Amino acid sequence: MNGIVIVDKPQGWTSQDVTARLRRVFSTRRIGHGGTLDPMATGVLPVFVGRATRGVEFFEHAEKTYETVLRLGLTTDTEDVTGTVLTETMPNISREELEKTLEFFRGDILQVPPMYSALKVNGQKLCDLARKGQEIAREPRPITIHELTLLSFHGTEAALRVRCSKGTYIRTLCKDIGEKLGCGGCMAALRRVQAGEYTIGEAVPLETLLETDKPEEYLRNVDTMFRAYPPVTLTENQEKRCRNGNSFSVKLPEGLFRAYSAAGEFLMLAEVKNGVMETVKSFFEV
Repeated sequence: MNGIVIVDKPQGWTSQDVTARLRRVFSTRRIGHGGTLDPMATGVLPVFVGRATRGVEFFEHAEKTYETVLRLGLTTDTEDVTGTVLTETMPNISREELEKTLEFFRGDILQVPPMYSALKVNGQKLCDLARKGQEIAREPRPITIHELTLLSFHGTEAALRVRCSKGTYIRTLCKDIGEKLGCGGCMAALRRVQAGEYTIGEAVPLETLLETDKPEEYLRNVDTMFRAYPPVTLTENQEKRCRNGNSFSVKLPEGLFRAYSAAGEFLMLAEVKNGVMETVKSFFEV
């Protein structure tokens, strides 16, 4: 079986837990996921099965959209409510103050990765060092917050919608907003509602996948992850050159395309430059 299944990851599962179980469901070891979610997070987790795993690398740079809850007045060592409490206060923050503070976090910003993360420094994961009580200096990294919207605000909890670039830590964003307000803060809940082209409305509960005897019915074609790009049907000669890994002339504008055979088989993600089409990534069966 080949394709992409959009899983609605439940709380308490790691992304690796999900792929491990789905290896049994789809009877294959060739499985990968598109974008790690922490155990406390839920929501969209694209899982690539079989030949579709060739598309995992394209999800590394996909934008993600989250709905999160910021708990004001509480700080922890993990920057979310699952960690050890460091400070706790009862802040008196107005909606206007919060809205004004959010402006500082929109657009291109720098973010220091949390100690409780899988990032490696000198070959060691930061989270492993953190569990040993160690903390080391981390360089701030550039990220982009494309959207940061206040959905609701009641007492000490603010619901936010965040659309962001690769490498963004939402719990660190919550911590930083709390610091900017002067009261501290951490992440109380997180749900990913979109990853790349896939939305929460397309996601299948993991429980459904574990109980079905027809998992193939939930697989999407790998070309769905590229649906933002226009399709093009190749001629017989062009298809032959494509399958041989060769470029060829086309009368198309520059840009990325989904290339198909005359029979409708998705062949490749292609790029056209100066009237020449070449393979970005092939997906046909060899």
